[in-house]
Amino acid sequence: MDPVRNPYAPGAGQRPPELAGRGRELDVFDVVLERIARGRPERSLMLTGLRGVGKTVLLNTLRSQAINHLWGTGKIEARPDQSLRRPVAAALHMAVRELAPRHRAPDRIDAFLGVLKAFAQRSAPAGRGAAAPKLRDRWQPGIDVPASSGRADSGDIEIDLVELLSDAAGVAADVGTGIAVFIDEMQDLGPEDVSALCAACHELSQLGAPLIVVGAGLPHLPAVLSAAKSYSERLFRYQRIDRLDRIAADQALCAPAEREEVEYEQKALDLLYEKSGGYPYFVQAYGKATWDHAPRSPITAADVRVAAPEAEAELAVGFFGSRFERATPAEREYMRAMATLSLVEGEADGGGRDDMDAAVPTAEIARALGRKPASLSPARDALIKKGLIYSGERGTVAFTVPHFGRYLRTQPA
Repeated sequence: MDPVRNPYAPGAGQRPPELAGRGRELDVFDVVLERIARGRPERSLMLTGLRGVGKTVLLNTLRSQAINHLWGTGKIEARPDQSLRRPVAAALHMAVRELAPRHRAPDRIDAFLGVLKAFAQRSAPAGRGAAAPKLRDRWQPGIDVPASSGRADSGDIEIDLVELLSDAAGVAADVGTGIAVFIDEMQDLGPEDVSALCAACHELSQLGAPLIVVGAGLPHLPAVLSAAKSYSERLFRYQRIDRLDRIAADQALCAPAEREEVEYEQKALDLLYEKSGGYPYFVQAYGKATWDHAPRSPITAADVRVAAPEAEAELAVGFFGSRFERATPAEREYMRAMATLSLVEGEADGGGRDDMDAAVPTAEIARALGRKPASLSPARDALIKKGLIYSGERGTVAFTVPHFGRYLRTQPA
């Protein structure tokens, strides 16, 4: 098979040639956009799921939908070591620039940009009783108008973000459209930023303002939001993004191949689904390797078996290995115990099925390592912070990466 014509794309956040199995999510977002356009109340949207299920791809596709509806859009990727203030300012700057050519009052745009600049340059107060800090001139957000005063510049991120998003929504309402802010890796926001974002979304929903936040994050994102504001459980529409079912996985493989006049035998598709588990990233990885190894169409199960070791070797280095290398020896020991126990949990739940989504009680990990649970807390907390594991329920942990336990069981201690 000609590798130049290989249609598969196993890249981080890279859109696959066939976005299979996500029709429901796209339809739901279309309804959200239309309802807001007609002045109907709607909630912001949160996408949750393991790594490799295509959250970033879906987030980008939703943004394209918003752009097609003539909305202003901006996107950021949250980082644990970065405040929300500057990234969200940059995202809103981009969104408002998209709307500015259609706005009848340039002065209104300039007024908002002045508020935006003041928000972006403002630091948090140094401590209780400290005076509000002055605007810092060493960082400029690329806005030509002077920073305004008295709006979104208090230094309290919750007060400022509510005011800023309300003003941005007002600009969108002026042109009869909306603004959507897309936030990837949302679980990495700091507690104060999460609280501020929830408060701002709550205010916007009460006002019926045409601005929504679309976030994507790991499965424990709802718990992160709930810990910040108890009402967040009712504030957002949550959509869990999971592995593809068999029909969608076959479509992801067959549709791009058919456009290249290539077919799969049924047994080849059976084996590819078994190998990939329906996880979109793995579907693309195994599909790409199989295409490169297959001598001709139709692609057979034998072709899949020959190609599988290469796909697994690439995943071991790029997808699994890079994450494993980030862990300290103590953290690796913790994850190896998790891997052993997650296999046991999977067998108990699925009659021998290796289920990497199974959560493992932290008490069981401590027992397996012969340690007290409290002594393992630093390793557990560090792994959560690194995004390698998550705690969906109190007292349990699970891998954020599908099939990571299976990978760990093949590694030497």
